[in-house]
Amino acid sequence: MNVVRLWAVNIFAAIRFSRLPFTAGETCVTPKIDVVVSGSPRAMGVGQGEALADRVHGSRAMLARLEAFRLLQPRWLPYPLFLRSAERRARAALESSIRGDAPQAAERLGGLADGSRTRAETVYLLNGLEAFMCSLSGCTTSESRTSAAASVASACSAVAVRGKRSRGGQPIIARNFDYLPLVQPFYVLRECRPSGGLRSIEFTAAPLCGTIDGINERGLSITYNYAYAMDHGPPTATISMAIGEAMAGCSTVEEATRFIIGARRSGAGLLMIADAEGDVASVELSSAHAAVRRADDGEDVLFHSNSYGTGPMQRIEAPANAHFSQRVPRPLRGRRILESSDRRDERFAALLAAEDTFDGDSLQRVMADHGPDGEGSACTPCMHSDYWNTTACVQLYPRERRMRVAYDSACRAQFVDFAL
Repeated sequence: MNVVRLWAVNIFAAIRFSRLPFTAGETCVTPKIDVVVSGSPRAMGVGQGEALADRVHGSRAMLARLEAFRLLQPRWLPYPLFLRSAERRARAALESSIRGDAPQAAERLGGLADGSRTRAETVYLLNGLEAFMCSLSGCTTSESRTSAAASVASACSAVAVRGKRSRGGQPIIARNFDYLPLVQPFYVLRECRPSGGLRSIEFTAAPLCGTIDGINERGLSITYNYAYAMDHGPPTATISMAIGEAMAGCSTVEEATRFIIGARRSGAGLLMIADAEGDVASVELSSAHAAVRRADDGEDVLFHSNSYGTGPMQRIEAPANAHFSQRVPRPLRGRRILESSDRRDERFAALLAAEDTFDGDSLQRVMADHGPDGEGSACTPCMHSDYWNTTACVQLYPRERRMRVAYDSACRAQFVDFAL
């Protein structure tokens, strides 16, 4: 394919993108189940691809406006050629390792490509971006040196209550998904009915085979925040792919934690996991390390943003004095990497100490907080900034097998309920 044809393909994709149901900055659509997938992993991938083909294609067009991706483009290389090169490299780096480490995810990826009539290379790039957005790749500085570590990971916050801190005693997870508004048109809710596995409702993005947040028919509930780890492993299946498999095969926090920690994975994150029995854990992950944090005895509350809370994981985290360098999107340059996370954690500690018990509504007030001065910013639980913003909110009720979702900031969220 020559340069002219590549240019035409990009223009056509951009036109398709412009016709999507809503675009960032407009009034958000009401969440609904966008696709129901069932059967084998490949069949589920095909079903998702067929139902969401326009948004899979639009995701590729969106990459042209994703500054973190465009910063990798050499100045001398036209964007269409850079994009094709990135797609080929993503498939070469990921295909064999995912087939070996997560064969079900590989089957879903292949089905998704076929169902959406998209090249496999494109699907591997769109799924591999998850680990790239968490990767530490020479884009930070510290006080004394340039580090081989950086991240342009998103923000995100999660709070879980249970027992005496929950009105009614049931476990609840509340989660803000802080991300780029330009990605918002690709959010989807997917109902999964795997052959021989557990049904689930999952929040994800149109081109992803993995799961960002979800709840299954046994009540297992998981949410996923990115983290800022400095250790690296070989490219392979993403954390969201491991979450998706846990949704299909696990019933309890113990089972899911054991499965996800044991899975080979790329990326870094913090998972909030709860089950119908009331168990809750914050699971801290990198490509090569993991730790589990639980509520102190009698506390019955856990929260995290994007900073690790355990000593072993903090030792592989971006240094406290690390700042974003010039090799990241402009709004982030010069900022201290952990500043937003540290300040949100401090605010959560204060807000959660101010009340004895919480239900869904009072938790949502915590998630919608704009700080002591009432001004939403990059450092408040409800995030409003020139880069990351709270673009979706989720509440999970494991005992009720119920999930509440809003595609909006926490301060404006109008939830829609879904149940299994």
